[in-house]
Amino acid sequence: MDYVAALVPPVVMAIAFTALVVTIVKSQGGANKAKEDAIVDAALARVEAAQQSSKPAKA
Repeated sequence: MDYVAALVPPVVMAIAFTALVVTIVKSQGGANKAKEDAIVDAALARVEAAQQSSKPAKA
């Protein structure tokens, strides 16, 4: 019976890890991908604009 108690934690962790990977893979893409990409692009544009406006102009 000790071998069952020794094997249960690794098996439970393997199942949990597999479920996590499946959830991550399923959440990639889909209907919200374009909206998420647009949000990231807008944030990057704001950062770039702030960096360019903070640079001194060369004369």
